[in-house]
Amino acid sequence: MGPVTTLRFAVENLSCAGCAGRAERALQAAPGVKTASVNIANRMAQVSGDASIETLTGALTKAGYPAKESTHRLKITGMSCASCVGRVERALLSEPGVVSANVNLATETAEVRILDGALDPARLADIVRATGYDANLVTPDAPDDGHDEITPLKRDTLIAAALTLPVFLTEMGGHIFPPIHHAIMGSIGMQTFWVLQFILITLVLVRPGQRFFRIGLPLLVKGAPDMNSLVALGTLAAWVYSTIATFAPGLLPAGTQAVYFEAAGVIVTLILAGRWMEARAKGRTGAAIRHLIGLRPDTVRVMRDGAFTEVPLGEVQADDLIEARPGARIAVDGVVTKGSSYIDESMITGEPVPVAKAEGDPVTGGTINGQSPLTYRATAVGQDTVLARIIDMVQTAQGAKLPIQALADKVVRIFVPIVLAIAAVTVAIWLIFGPDLSYALTAGVAVLIIACPCAMGLATPTSIMVGTGRAAELGVLFRKGDALQRLDSAKVVAFDKTGTLTEGRPTLVEQANTDGIDPTQALAMAAAVEQSSDHPIARAILSGAPADLPEVTNSETVPGYGLKAQIDNQIILVGSERLLTTQGVDTTPLQDAIQRFSDKGHTLVCLAIDGNAAAVFAVADQIKPSAKPAIDALHAQGLKVAMISGDNEAAATAIARQLGIDHVTAGVLPDGKVDALKALRDQFGPVAFVGDGINDAPALAEADTGLAIGTGTDVAIEAADIVLSSGRVSGVVNAVEASRQTMRNIRQNLFWAFAYNTALIPVAAGVLYPAFGILLSPMLGAGAMALSSVFVVSNALRLRNIAAVQHDAAPEPQFKEVRA
Repeated sequence: MGPVTTLRFAVENLSCAGCAGRAERALQAAPGVKTASVNIANRMAQVSGDASIETLTGALTKAGYPAKESTHRLKITGMSCASCVGRVERALLSEPGVVSANVNLATETAEVRILDGALDPARLADIVRATGYDANLVTPDAPDDGHDEITPLKRDTLIAAALTLPVFLTEMGGHIFPPIHHAIMGSIGMQTFWVLQFILITLVLVRPGQRFFRIGLPLLVKGAPDMNSLVALGTLAAWVYSTIATFAPGLLPAGTQAVYFEAAGVIVTLILAGRWMEARAKGRTGAAIRHLIGLRPDTVRVMRDGAFTEVPLGEVQADDLIEARPGARIAVDGVVTKGSSYIDESMITGEPVPVAKAEGDPVTGGTINGQSPLTYRATAVGQDTVLARIIDMVQTAQGAKLPIQALADKVVRIFVPIVLAIAAVTVAIWLIFGPDLSYALTAGVAVLIIACPCAMGLATPTSIMVGTGRAAELGVLFRKGDALQRLDSAKVVAFDKTGTLTEGRPTLVEQANTDGIDPTQALAMAAAVEQSSDHPIARAILSGAPADLPEVTNSETVPGYGLKAQIDNQIILVGSERLLTTQGVDTTPLQDAIQRFSDKGHTLVCLAIDGNAAAVFAVADQIKPSAKPAIDALHAQGLKVAMISGDNEAAATAIARQLGIDHVTAGVLPDGKVDALKALRDQFGPVAFVGDGINDAPALAEADTGLAIGTGTDVAIEAADIVLSSGRVSGVVNAVEASRQTMRNIRQNLFWAFAYNTALIPVAAGVLYPAFGILLSPMLGAGAMALSSVFVVSNALRLRNIAAVQHDAAPEPQFKEVRA
């Protein structure tokens, strides 16, 4: 960020004159600030000096009054390579008030964060236009799908091809099949033939090829050449040389008069064709976003004046009553007020099984109602809905710039000037040592054309777009694009236990009875005594009991031990083993079961009837059916798996043993999870932490990559890098798979983009000519360059085939009845 002179911007958290004074003093103390004032009336700060944006925002954040920021998206047309991206980013960042700018070549968008009040967002588009590219502000829920670019590219390609084809067939055909050349010479003659070529190719350059000159030449004059500059220079050189040879041959050395009109025309045609194919392919990379946006219905049946009426989606307001007919999409987030049905939530969560919904249950916009009508009350509309937040997450992730792209950016920044220098040196060497001027021109133009860094600019963003889009379809939402790279580098995946690997609620799992005791009657007695308690353990006992419970009298609490009551004049004790022993009950008949259940880490509830041990019940937090297959899959991916739990060592170890977990940290309080993660990082390396996104926020933030497991309404968890909207542990496996395949795809693209330029620039310059007589034609260079970009985008599109990791659902744990 460059220095600023005078800057005005909004400040948050100002509630009184004292706040304004503290914020003002914080700014005045910042290095580089000459004067600073904060106005409580309009909540604006005005600063003069040469302090950077980072310095100003850092000072205010530290003081507790952060600068108010907003993010804006731009649609940019005309960018063609990574150097274009760098140029636009630098132009935006040079504007006072711009905090950050991230330009994405694949989506042809820019995401710009500015200080509110520092500049009009419309100014951002003007800045981009001043660099030579057209730009417009766009809304976050209406991304361009690329079709506006495809149509003119298709038209220009076809026009260029129609004008170039006669020149190419007659000129190149005459070299391959001499009778064609003889026929032309015998009919219209060489001069007329060249004039006709001049007319046709000039039309190609003036009409379909004018985009290269309109953008590239001004940038060349400014000393900031891009890929368009290279094409413009190459084709212009071929056209000028050929025009001189046609109309003023005396200006050229004897024996060097030749025309290269067909080369200029074919170069423009091939590059346009490549961009057309590239635009079509890029259009497919945004399929996931378009699919998500398409989940919203255009009209909704809303209660108006006592009857349901069709209204546009934009007119729906919070608290409106909405009717969802069978098979219709749920329009916005809401709560069911009438009816029951099954709703297909697969487009939001990635889970194929419909979910039962009844009165009081939440519904999510974009999902599909089943076979029964529902009425629901809107709770969130517009940009507040889950679907809108998901779309925003995916768009943000798709526009991210990964650390791996830093190398490409550094290279591209100096790449085009280096190419121009290589082309100039190539021409000079060929003029000195080559056979004639035409060879020097051919080699110089070939270098300019072959070296266009289009593929480099597309290598990373296209893979990110497709990978994160496909992940969203699988219920994996990358809130931060760089989480793709960080998750790929993880060595261990650490899970919170409760609510993540387990259901998060105690359940009756086993029962043991002494001889002569009816198990159903024993459970009914225990449940009858426990029904007056709200304790989760009591709820677990009740959940497994029969519906008809005996009548309880004289119930009393034995603090710290359990309950004592009477049922049919029998004295009933329900509680811990200590309750029975303190009341003089011999627990020996239950000891084997008590020991066995304790070894499994279960919580025990004992029952005694009239002073005799009768039964022991084991209560435990059930393991989620998908947990074991998911952990096995993570092991198969070469990852270590750890579990962090607040349970005692025995309970945590028992769960870990059942799941095959490698490392257990037990007895951890919520604030101790951060230290546990640091210890895992020291032992294994980068850590990914999986939690429920509510109580695990500090741990999610501390981990190298935080994954929050949540259902529809939890997708906006701020602390996590990745949100698993399916709510299933198997989503972690899908996230790892998406990360690994995307990063592998990015590395492939970067390798081929760099290898292509590195290998072919020397060939274009003619280093193989002395030994093998090989001189790369500019036309072949243009074709290769176009195909390199298409290859990169096509390779990225393979990520659309990332398959969801399918696991056979583990059987639900069965209630076991065991006699002592």
